[in-house]
Amino acid sequence: MPLPEPSARVDDLAYRVIGAAIEVHRQLGAGLLTAAYQIALQHELQLQGIAVKRQVPIPVAYKGHVVGEHRLSFLVEDELIVEIKIEPPSELHRAQLVSALQAARLELGLLINFNVALLKDGIRRVVRCKPN
Repeated sequence: MPLPEPSARVDDLAYRVIGAAIEVHRQLGAGLLTAAYQIALQHELQLQGIAVKRQVPIPVAYKGHVVGEHRLSFLVEDELIVEIKIEPPSELHRAQLVSALQAARLELGLLINFNVALLKDGIRRVVRCKPN
């Protein structure tokens, strides 16, 4: 069975976000605090005309009852979750992103670790598997 893939629009949006993140990393390098990368990436996305919200709360529901909330690093164009890290993404980070994608009912998320020599080595794409 083929792996699920997001829509072409969301995939293109992810490509644009990755390009913006590469520009931020090119300018700032590695080794800064997460907040610096978040502010810089938000600014870069806005310069490129991409709508972005930072520290977005999303409700977490269990059987129709809200049991808490999760904060996203970024919600881009209301279609893409971007989580910023300054450490290698772990399976826990990936699982948290999958849960956030499910709670937000979105297709695709990016984990971006800015604390690497080449940013392409710090990017993980996470696609939400839709139930049958």
